Amino acid sequence: MILRPRSRIALAGDPFDRSAHQRANADWVETAAAADSSVFLAVQGSRNLVSEESPARPALLGPPAAGALATAAHERILLGLRDGRAYFALALPADGSEPPAGYAWRDLRWIGAELGPDDAAMLAYARGMAVWHWRHRFCAACGAATRPVDAGHARRCVRESCGRRHFTRVEPAVIVLVTRGERCLLGRQAAWPKGRYSTIAGFVEPGESLEDAVAREVYEETGIDVAECEYRGSQPWPFPASLMLGFRATAASGEIRLHDEELEDARWVSREQLAAGEVLVPPSFSIAYDLIRDWYEAAPGADLARDVREGVPTWRPEDGRG
Repeated sequence: MILRPRSRIALAGDPFDRSAHQRANADWVETAAAADSSVFLAVQGSRNLVSEESPARPALLGPPAAGALATAAHERILLGLRDGRAYFALALPADGSEPPAGYAWRDLRWIGAELGPDDAAMLAYARGMAVWHWRHRFCAACGAATRPVDAGHARRCVRESCGRRHFTRVEPAVIVLVTRGERCLLGRQAAWPKGRYSTIAGFVEPGESLEDAVAREVYEETGIDVAECEYRGSQPWPFPASLMLGFRATAASGEIRLHDEELEDARWVSREQLAAGEVLVPPSFSIAYDLIRDWYEAAPGADLARDVREGVPTWRPEDGRG
C-alpha cells in the first residue's frame, strides 16, 4: 500500500512541526516557552487536562493560565510548533494538582471518540511523553537518577561515571484482521464486557519480522495458520507506549483452537452477524475498529457506524501512571 504522512486512523494525525533540530538549543526553547503565544497541555500522571463539558476539548493554556500547573510540573516537554506557536506538555505527579475551573483530568481512552483528529493526536503525544518520563526516572544501566535533556525528548543519567542517555521508545505490536471467505476472525478476553470482540494483537518479539509476528500471534491465540498478510496502517497507542501496526491477513486454515489463556473465545463472524448485533465491535477510535470497518464496508452499501454497535471501553480505573 502507499504510505502517506497523515492518516484517518484516530490518534495518528500528528498536527505539529516537531522542531527536533531546536530541542538541544536551550536558549530557543526557553524563549519559546516564555512567549505570550506559547501553549501548554497538562498531563497529571497519565490523565489529560480537558474541558469539563462534553464533547471534551483539550485545555490549551497560555502562560498565565498555566502558571500554577507549570510550577507543579516535574517536566516540561517541547511538543513542537503549530501555526507559529510553540506547544509544550506539562507532566505533573499523579495526584495533588486540582484542575483549573472549567477543566477536568480525564483518561484519553474514555474520551478519545469525542475528539477531533488533531485534538486526539496532540493529547496522545502529550500523554505518551509524560508517561515515558515517569517510567524512566532512573538509569537502566546503573540505577542512578536521570534528568531531562533535549527539551524533554531524552534523559541523561546524573552519575558522572555513567552519563548514559535514554531516548524515548515505543513498543511495536501487530494487530490483524484475519479473513476467510466472507467471514473475519474475532476474539474476546474474559475481562471485556459481554459480547465485545476484537481483532488479534500482540507484541513483536526480538529477532522477529512484523510478518512473522502476525503469523505467530494468530496461531498462538487461535490455532489459525496465516497464508499471507498485507500492511494496512499504524496507530500510536500511548497506553502506555505502543505503536500498533495494522494488517489484513488471509487464513490458510479454518478450525479454531485456543492455544493459550489470552482469549476466552474466538469465532468466525460474517457481516450479517455483525449487523445483527451478535458481537460488539471495539471503540471507534481504535485501529481494530478501522481494520474491521475497511473489511465490512467492502460490501456494497455497508456502513459500520450505522449498522453495528460498539462495545464500551473496557479500561480499568488507572493509578494515574499509565
